[in-house]
Amino acid sequence: MAQTNLSQTSMGAREGFGTTLGVIAATLGSAVGLGNIWKFPYITGENGGAAFILVYLLFACLIGLPVMISEFIMGRRSNAASVGAFKKLAPGTPWFLTGISGVLVAFLIMSYYTSVAGWVFAYIFKSMGGGLLTTDPKVSEQVFNSFITGTWSPLFWQWLVIIVTGAIILAGVKNGIERMTKTLLPILFLLLIICVIRAVTLPGASEGIAFLMKPDFSKITSATILAAMGLAFFKLSVGMGVMTTYGSYIGKNESLFGTAVKVMLADICVSLLAGLAIFPAVFAFGFSPAQGPKLLFMTIPMVFSSMPMGSFFLTIFFILASVAATGAMISLYNVPVAYLTEEVGCSRKVATVIIGLLMALVGSTATLSNNLLANFKVFGLTMFDFYGYITDNIMMPITGLIIALFVAWRMSKYEVADELSNGGSLNNGGFVRFYLVVVRFVAPVAIIVVLLNGLGFIKF
Repeated sequence: MAQTNLSQTSMGAREGFGTTLGVIAATLGSAVGLGNIWKFPYITGENGGAAFILVYLLFACLIGLPVMISEFIMGRRSNAASVGAFKKLAPGTPWFLTGISGVLVAFLIMSYYTSVAGWVFAYIFKSMGGGLLTTDPKVSEQVFNSFITGTWSPLFWQWLVIIVTGAIILAGVKNGIERMTKTLLPILFLLLIICVIRAVTLPGASEGIAFLMKPDFSKITSATILAAMGLAFFKLSVGMGVMTTYGSYIGKNESLFGTAVKVMLADICVSLLAGLAIFPAVFAFGFSPAQGPKLLFMTIPMVFSSMPMGSFFLTIFFILASVAATGAMISLYNVPVAYLTEEVGCSRKVATVIIGLLMALVGSTATLSNNLLANFKVFGLTMFDFYGYITDNIMMPITGLIIALFVAWRMSKYEVADELSNGGSLNNGGFVRFYLVVVRFVAPVAIIVVLLNGLGFIKF
């Protein structure tokens, strides 16, 4: 059992995770979200399946894992969240602005993420009532479009998920975040297995399995590589202050490398299971895997409508998606709350309410970009697309790059080695040297490529 990691703050004893399982569950709950159930499948479908997955795995190791470990090092070394970590490790310098960037990234992601999560929650009840059961693409598209172009209904669902997530955050690190993620993850895996078993036993499912398991390297293009690099960043929740904050809760006897690897492997496992739950069914009923973002809300209902007990399995699928979304929202919500409690001095209750109200206000601009604000554009993008673009393509890579450079070059080798070896109790000197090479030279170059592509300076 890991000991609770405590420090004194202006608000008293600082909370930490209570168990090893709690560490894994919370960090995995952050990494596993709609990125696995929604984003990973449609990007994989657009980029050719198995070959893309192999490229993604490469960059998850070269970008996602090193930056995650770097955030863990900063969080635990400083025993502080995103902003406080930079202030303690580099006092009197402007490095702390990177922490503020991470807080802002988490907040802006929640602004559109809660909108999509609201759609998922609403679709649970729509599927239970049989309102999604259709094999006509036009009907499926009409159902989805009529919902998201409404005004009060999508806002209600968005605000509901903010309230639910806020209630969990309000309960604290151990009693809220840790307890809920330890409960949600087993449910997530159970529901995934149910959906996978149903999908792979459908007649004609073998083509979908082959799509995921048999790589066709002719489908790998420069655009595919860039998509894989960007997805590796998004899916592991790096560059947004989450892992620095969670790292500050990790006990001194936990292996940071071991925790990061377990999270990455489990995240990949969930993504592959999501693919097995979706693509065999998609191919079995003759749909295209390259449906883009609408795959979850338009194509999947038609797929399940085509199978026996379709309403039941469709409901299970959207409950699964809602569980994944909740785990990720908990971690994102906690970042700005931790900033207000540790840097501003607010109580957890006040901080949670303030952030919730701000999320509801700013997030409504993303939700309403499908109706009332449809014609309001920033750089040619609706508010929903703008939040996604600026966080995924610019702010997360910049924040992740600075974190990697900070740990690799600003912190001393002793500090890094001390954290990764748990004060010398772990015999992993070879790994420490390998990590430093990757985080100093390999990861920064890869992140710069992602950033330049996001800014439009690299076009293939």
